[in-house]
Amino acid sequence: MRFEYCDVASLDEAVSLLGQYGDGAYLLAGGTDLLVMAKEDRLSPKYLIDIKPIQGMGEITWDAQAGLRIGALATIRALERSALVQEKAPAVSQAAHLLGSVQVRNRATVGGNLCQAVPSAEMPPPLIALGARARICGPNGYRTIPLEDLFVGPRRTSLGHQEILVELEVPPARNSTASAYLRFSPRKAMDLAIASAATTVRLENGSFSDCRIVLGAVAPTPLRAARAEESLKGGPPGDGAIMRAAEIAASEAAPISDIRASAEYRRELVKVLVRRALAQSLSDAGSRAVQRAS
Repeated sequence: MRFEYCDVASLDEAVSLLGQYGDGAYLLAGGTDLLVMAKEDRLSPKYLIDIKPIQGMGEITWDAQAGLRIGALATIRALERSALVQEKAPAVSQAAHLLGSVQVRNRATVGGNLCQAVPSAEMPPPLIALGARARICGPNGYRTIPLEDLFVGPRRTSLGHQEILVELEVPPARNSTASAYLRFSPRKAMDLAIASAATTVRLENGSFSDCRIVLGAVAPTPLRAARAEESLKGGPPGDGAIMRAAEIAASEAAPISDIRASAEYRRELVKVLVRRALAQSLSDAGSRAVQRAS
């Protein structure tokens, strides 16, 4: 494997080099996926543009108005251990803890995990469930899109060749809102999810005011279970409502059968994971409401 290595100090420089080198150029962040694929001859980079030296792209900050901001170069380990993420977006911390080994998490970045667009990736479901938006830099300046619009297929995103994911913007959660992320894999650690689910719920006057259910590893892209969400909105929380939403979510999934699991098994997993994630979110949302009242 032979390539030319380039490190850059600014986004403008990185965007310029992507345009100059064309399809043979790849961005290098953590490299935990890219370098493995190159070694296995699944891609042949001619130029690797190392964006790690760019200042500020690994920061995790909070603003009461804007919410949580996560730089694309923030490592998965940083998301796992950040007290700010644990407080403001616990589902993101939960997902980070499940990704690979500690060694991998110390290198892998949230931007890399998202832009590889692997259907079983850990980070997309909880971030989408929290309403995250992606801030993108390109030759025409900056644009911001809902994170769910970043994914168009397995290992395919809506990014143009000269565009770079800069940061994620997670809006501040409203009162009585909580989220959860769960997955199932054959091994407890260092394995890909067979199915995963992230949920965010908000309670108001004893009813579901809002709800997001996002499925992973059971469709070509992270999947919003829109009909399941609608089945909950405006109604009271309860086992019957949760079970019905879990069954609807399973019917919305589009899993495949492969060496790791059958489509039927994945649908059953969706029911279990959605039911448990909703129950956890509801419990946490109720606890927060009690804390505020006291």
